[in-house]
Amino acid sequence: MASAFRLSASAALLIVTLGAQPRDPDGTILRREAYEPPPFEEADGIGPYASPDEYAAARNDRRFVFERIVYSSDGLPVVAYTYVPRASDGAVPTVVFNRGSYTRGEIGHQLLPLFHRLAEQGFATLAPMYRGSAGARGLDEMGGAEIHDLLATTALARGLKFVDLDNLFLYGESRGGMMTFLAIRHGYPARAAATFGGFTDLEQLMSAAPQRYAPLVRQIWPDFEARRAEILLSRSALRWPEALTIPLLLMHGGADRDVDPSQTLALAQALQRLGRRYELVIYDGDNHVLTAHRRERDAQAAAWFKAHLRR
Repeated sequence: MASAFRLSASAALLIVTLGAQPRDPDGTILRREAYEPPPFEEADGIGPYASPDEYAAARNDRRFVFERIVYSSDGLPVVAYTYVPRASDGAVPTVVFNRGSYTRGEIGHQLLPLFHRLAEQGFATLAPMYRGSAGARGLDEMGGAEIHDLLATTALARGLKFVDLDNLFLYGESRGGMMTFLAIRHGYPARAAATFGGFTDLEQLMSAAPQRYAPLVRQIWPDFEARRAEILLSRSALRWPEALTIPLLLMHGGADRDVDPSQTLALAQALQRLGRRYELVIYDGDNHVLTAHRRERDAQAAAWFKAHLRR
């Protein structure tokens, strides 16, 4: 009896001890390693983002360092990519890039051409992949708790010597546009932001293609009907344009079949009514990620960020 009691007490003590283990603060670097993009013939999904020559030039440019970082957010290990000038001996202006789509695998090679274009304009890049992607644990709620993974990059940036904390900028593609708007709403310390192909009205997006989005809705939000109003409101910047208080560059393809350009036009109109600083660029005939204008797209974003640098 006494032996059984001692075993039970020991087990209880073990549970208490394990439960008391502190988790890493948000933004703690857990692992950091060089990232080597594959050659073009082995790299999937590059077509919309770069030609073979563009990709090879970026991959072979040794002026810059490409790394994969694992950092903590809400106690989860989350992946981010960084791209920075190799010869930098101090902090440089940094773009926090928010990728598109839902959960993704290792897509650093797809982002490389964009990173390279920004780097040639004098910007480092930090790109969080969010929980559930690039092999990380956790559930991507498409504008839910994974916003913490983006907000935690401010703490992560403080541990990265190359980041100029006075010159942080946000840049978002598609779903990443929504994440950019959410980060601004949550007070992310960016001086300016740019988006392309971003959606601003989740309800309109889903109603325009119900067969496409219905399975995804069930996967991401199994309780969607019970939380419908809250989910649609929190992920639709068009419902809260007054929260977008920093200068915004809004870009969209006139022939975008994934997100109607009217979504960006509607947000621009709301910002106009509020007297906010913004610019609107519609590339006539181009697609969701502005494939035909990818160099102009990133040049526009870099120019916008330069116009809002803290000197």
